[in-house]
Amino acid sequence: MTIHGTFQKLRPLSLLANLCSSYDSVCLKVTSNTVTWFIYVKQGKILYASHTVDPCDRLDCYLRRFSYHSPTLNNEIRSQLRLRFDNASELHPEYQAICWLFDNQYLNQNQAAALIEYLVKEVIESFLLIKEGRYELDEKYNILPAEFCWLDLQPIVKYCQQKIQAWQSLAPQVWSPYQRPYLDNQPGTKEQLTPETQHKLHSILKGFSIRHLAVLLNQDELHLVQSLYPYIKMGSVILHDPQPPFEQLPRTYEPPTESQPVAVQLATPATVENQPSVTSNLRKNSDSNDNKNTVSLTKATHSTQLPKVTQQNNKSVEKFVVPPGTTPEKSAKPLEKIFNSHTNKAVYKVVCIDDSQAMLRELAHFLDDESFDVYTISDPVKALMQIVRIKPDLILLDIKMAKIDGYELCRLLRNHILFKSTPIIMVTGSTGIIDRVKARIVGASGYLTKPFTQSELFKIIFRHLS
Repeated sequence: MTIHGTFQKLRPLSLLANLCSSYDSVCLKVTSNTVTWFIYVKQGKILYASHTVDPCDRLDCYLRRFSYHSPTLNNEIRSQLRLRFDNASELHPEYQAICWLFDNQYLNQNQAAALIEYLVKEVIESFLLIKEGRYELDEKYNILPAEFCWLDLQPIVKYCQQKIQAWQSLAPQVWSPYQRPYLDNQPGTKEQLTPETQHKLHSILKGFSIRHLAVLLNQDELHLVQSLYPYIKMGSVILHDPQPPFEQLPRTYEPPTESQPVAVQLATPATVENQPSVTSNLRKNSDSNDNKNTVSLTKATHSTQLPKVTQQNNKSVEKFVVPPGTTPEKSAKPLEKIFNSHTNKAVYKVVCIDDSQAMLRELAHFLDDESFDVYTISDPVKALMQIVRIKPDLILLDIKMAKIDGYELCRLLRNHILFKSTPIIMVTGSTGIIDRVKARIVGASGYLTKPFTQSELFKIIFRHLS
């Protein structure tokens, strides 16, 4: 049976608690604005949670963190995943990717369970910030191809609340982990910093979001933004809004209106059982046309308390090394330590191959940075010999060229002993799945669709080089 309804005000924590105590098996689907959240519950435990905002990017961030402890999750394997599952037509392509990693023995059971736990926490964190939307309960879902872990709700909620409160302590300047910090180059602001600090900030602030920058630097994202916060308050570092599609996610802080108090309070696990029932909230706040669709969630006789932590269910997760940057802590890491983790980065040689001089100039302009030595090649026929001489760290390769297309050139490069593992990013104006399949067949590492921004270019380059 599938249940539908709407709500104007939602108590996400109360809803989760009721689901875990009232249903043997159910999928909660909540849509707010343009984002849809999915939470899978079985016998009071959470099997998985996801939302529709770039799930493969979310997976890639955690795989990168896990790769520091698991050498099998290298750039080549992560590139295969992106080409195979990014923009896939299936629901939850990131879960399909985890199953693929497990089936091909890149992840064991414990690692897959730990990975899923971190993904669930991130999704629940954003879910707790929802204010209104539409819901659907499906008792006969058959989406998940495998079950890697059963997670207790209480520790997940506690973790997420701590993170939300930490983010809210940085308001109003910081209201999303996907805001993008930049060094302000306006006269009067740079003078507040020493030349050394300016240089170091410029070396890491390249248009990445706070969350993506933390992954690239292998730092805790809260430590990172707390370390940047003094510079943000003085105006030396400015925060740009999140890029699409991340601007669709709920903000950690909303400016108060005249009818709203300034303080933002979160329910605590200890007070969940004292909240009004989910059913009464939905009935009270739904439009009259939808009241007939709102039904009681108390089907079973279980208590409405949050489930107690079951050590047996968490043992497999605890055996795996916890990736860095995933646990909220109170104190910020000094910015100097973050600088030191980055200042020894090498200068990367990047080759750009395109028969359009205008595109080559654009790429060279975007990559006009001390981190790169950029080489442009306009004749694809002569490209192979030039690339052998340059020995680049990464190749940007246009697909549609007059003399030889990018697929054929990529195939030739992969057959050369020097470029078996060199990242090759295909650049194209097409978004079709057939082109992505072709790119995977010839051994491409990634796919960049025109038009793209400088930060999108940086993101895919550092995804393969860092």
